[in-house]
Amino acid sequence: MSSEMPKKGGKKAGKLAAMSEEERLLFLQQKALAEEELSKRKEDMLTQFLKDKLQKEERSTAVNLAKLTVQWRAVLRRARAEELRRDIAVLSQTFERVLDRKDSVIKSLVSDLNEAEEQSAKALRSQLRCVDRLLQLQRGRLQALEQHWDSELEALSAEFNTERELIMAQQQQECSYLEDVMFSMEQNFAELDSDARQDYQSTRDEIKNKNIEEKHALRIQLEGAVEELWRQFQQALRNYNEATEDRRIAFEALRARDQRSAQEIDAQMKRLQKMQDSISALRSRLASSQRESEEAGRALRAAREEVQCQARQLKAQLSRARARERSQLATLTVHSAAATKKLQHIIHKGERLLRLTEMCRKLETEQEKVLPFYPSSLSAEEQSQERAAAMEPPSEQLAKAMLDYSDLEGFWQRYNKVLLDRLALERERAALAGENGQLRALLKQYLDGISVSDEILRQHNPLLIVSRHGPVPPAAPPVSEPRVARPAHTVIEAAHIVQRTL
Repeated sequence: MSSEMPKKGGKKAGKLAAMSEEERLLFLQQKALAEEELSKRKEDMLTQFLKDKLQKEERSTAVNLAKLTVQWRAVLRRARAEELRRDIAVLSQTFERVLDRKDSVIKSLVSDLNEAEEQSAKALRSQLRCVDRLLQLQRGRLQALEQHWDSELEALSAEFNTERELIMAQQQQECSYLEDVMFSMEQNFAELDSDARQDYQSTRDEIKNKNIEEKHALRIQLEGAVEELWRQFQQALRNYNEATEDRRIAFEALRARDQRSAQEIDAQMKRLQKMQDSISALRSRLASSQRESEEAGRALRAAREEVQCQARQLKAQLSRARARERSQLATLTVHSAAATKKLQHIIHKGERLLRLTEMCRKLETEQEKVLPFYPSSLSAEEQSQERAAAMEPPSEQLAKAMLDYSDLEGFWQRYNKVLLDRLALERERAALAGENGQLRALLKQYLDGISVSDEILRQHNPLLIVSRHGPVPPAAPPVSEPRVARPAHTVIEAAHIVQRTL
């Protein structure tokens, strides 16, 4: 192999020597173009190989990620199932406690209700006893009033009977007096009647004599006319008598009846007047007794209304007390429900804090497990000043309230440490993200420099210079050279990580 190399070199040198200057330049250009095409082909092959390898790695990464996700989901399901079992146990215990508490509350409420019913029954019994007592008093008063009424009625009846007898005696005396008066009046009337009759007879005789004389004088003159008129008069009288006979008879009967009725009416009017007087006296006495009974009835009604008003007031007080106790019971129930919900929320928050504490304990480092509280960065003098300031009594309200939470100093210390670590990690992450962006930009610039495309050719590329009259570019270095070779990345299967860590 070593003996053939100088021969080829000699042949090429002989060919170059045999060529002219233009042929030599053309040959070198063709050789440079062929080497460039060869290097370009190698670069394309390498790029394609890397792309295939990248796709293969992406596919294997996707498959491994799916496997890892499935296994991680199974682990999470088991952990979640255990957490749910613990939560169910805690919830069952909580539910039993709440149920016991509710049962005790219901029992206490039932006992309170029974006591309230007993109190209401006692109040009702006392009220019924009071009503019975009042009824007895009312019946006693009614009996007394009835006895008083009966005694008054008997006294009035006796007085009425005595007055009636007196009135009857007075009536008999008056009747006898009136009979005597009538007898004396009849005698006087008979005397006057006899005197009047005598005067009448004398006067009548005189008038009769005069009339006889005048009649005898006139009889001659008016005899013919009188006869005719008498005949007509007799005829008219007969007609009138015939026509008014029944009416006259009825008139006579009615007049007689009217006289009898007038006499009876006068007697009845007198009797009625006497009875009206006695009735008015009895009515006045009855009105006075009725007024007294009405006054007694009004007093009884007022007493009954007063008793009813007191009963209504007692009922209203009892209903108000029941309403107040019912509202207090409802308020107590609402407050107990709110307190139960708040306690359940606090228990849930405490359980969540315990779970988060367990999760955080798993993520603690060995140093944090050994030294949970980092040493203070203050000097001894500053620490002594801080202790002296802490020993002083607080003056502000917020400082006084913070004294109740002095036991949480260790918690706040660890919390501040975690917060500072988080801020430091976020800043480190931001710095690494910036560095990664810069490396990505440099890598993109490098890849754009080694690849040839229309877009790259239109832009400025320091790695590619095409000049017909310039020097021949040097041959591209091999890919295995350290300055050109791309960094190799170590790939670890996800399944291997899962098997070793879980």
